[in-house]
Amino acid sequence: MIKIAVIGTGKMGLSHLSILGAHPDVFIVGIADTSKLINDVFHKFSTVQIFHDYRKMLDMTMPDAVVVSLPNQMHELVVEELLHRKIHVFVEKPFCMNTEKGNYLVDLVNRYQLINQVGYHNKFIGTFEEAKKIISNNYLGKINHFVGEAYGPVVIKKGLHSWRSNEKDGGGCLMDYASHVIDLLNDLVSPIQKVHGSILKKIFSNDVEDAVYSLLETKERTTGILSVNWSDDTYRKMSTTITINGTDGKLIADATELKVYFKNHNTPLGYSKGWNVKSIIDFVRPINFYLRGEEYSLQLDYFIKSIQGLVPNIINTFESALQTDLVISQIKKYQKQNNEQNLIWG
Repeated sequence: MIKIAVIGTGKMGLSHLSILGAHPDVFIVGIADTSKLINDVFHKFSTVQIFHDYRKMLDMTMPDAVVVSLPNQMHELVVEELLHRKIHVFVEKPFCMNTEKGNYLVDLVNRYQLINQVGYHNKFIGTFEEAKKIISNNYLGKINHFVGEAYGPVVIKKGLHSWRSNEKDGGGCLMDYASHVIDLLNDLVSPIQKVHGSILKKIFSNDVEDAVYSLLETKERTTGILSVNWSDDTYRKMSTTITINGTDGKLIADATELKVYFKNHNTPLGYSKGWNVKSIIDFVRPINFYLRGEEYSLQLDYFIKSIQGLVPNIINTFESALQTDLVISQIKKYQKQNNEQNLIWG
């Protein structure tokens, strides 16, 4: 049994806790949160040890691994302490708000040889996993263009106040929504190396952006577009779509469907020349516990199996998440330079 503790029981923390509680190889040794309301509920309805101070929890329970689901600005401090204690870490996305600190944590986790994972769950969605296999095996030929999109109804009126509306807390569409798409593009196509232009647009928010539009280029000089908007109420929930154009075909994937066009007969098994349409049902894998989507259970199961040595620790590592943070940093830098130019020219 892997002894796991959870720090932070907001929306994602509660989701992770539910999944871990049903996992046959996990024993939850402690939960830490500063909310008295949350802690009182757990005291009343749970037998798990509850702590207000996560350091006290670590001292008393000695977990093998910890799931960190705290506000974005707290990731760096808590993760660093966990690594120094030689504890395996799963941390929610985004990895770090400071890329220098991110580099340090990558070096630290490699030095201690600890299992590490960041919660970019899209890589565990069957349609995106299949897209990666098709692209990696060169069935689309040379990739010449890509489009990464995400739209949803997070901020759809003025006057909303939460961590999402505060840049210092890691709020804004770029950190919350666009990070998922950037991370997926890094994995499916190639790590993005340059940002050629960006617009961070306010729609309803006063202090953070509600939409992100960028021109991107990978290290292989493949170019593409990022288009993300969390103030689009024509969507019921977040919808992410990746489009890949290659010399031998085209691929369009979202969380429910994969559409791929092959120009010739060099296709994967189960596909044919021309258009092919596959449903997420075609790629469903068995899981121990379903909550919100198979991908949330699969990512935690992968983390646990990595600790057990059953699978390699190569998906959603700190290092790959840092690549996403570096792109976010470039987009912010470009926007800052653009704002300064606008001030100069009036």
